[in-house]
Amino acid sequence: MPRTPGEEQIAHWIGLCMRGGTRWNAVGLVALLFLASCKGAAQRSGVAGDWRDPTGSIIRIASCGPQVCLWIVFLSPHAQSTTDVHNPEPGQRNRALCGLKIGDGFTLRDADHAAGGTLYDPKSGKTYRGAMTAEGSKLELRGYVGIPLFGASQTWTRVTEPVKACAVAGAAPN
Repeated sequence: MPRTPGEEQIAHWIGLCMRGGTRWNAVGLVALLFLASCKGAAQRSGVAGDWRDPTGSIIRIASCGPQVCLWIVFLSPHAQSTTDVHNPEPGQRNRALCGLKIGDGFTLRDADHAAGGTLYDPKSGKTYRGAMTAEGSKLELRGYVGIPLFGASQTWTRVTEPVKACAVAGAAPN
């Protein structure tokens, strides 16, 4: 399996550490740990990624063309329903929540901020305008009507373990 450039760099450091004496092994180990932490931090920055909402469901934020979208990729066992029962369109009320796109049309201002999209709340069947800000392992998601002053925020937590996504055709990107 091909290595990423970061993995190549780490393998290079391991090789150097193995050739040196005890002092160089310690220096190399510190450098290796630093590189590994930098690589991990780079992969977990920004709004993109998997996030756990307050109910325990997991939402994936990812590119959808030139914009950013949100999908439910894991439905909490504590969810009130597994289908979109509150959808204002009766024909949509039997669709599965798992795999459902709940955010659309967001534009990245930078890696940590996205705005201008819409958020669908399956608990109420209502759609809101939205904005999101990532800071470390937390994401503040704001849904509002009209202007952000008239809205509510939720704080989501970044998921660090692998997520077994929903097995729904057309679901979130893997």
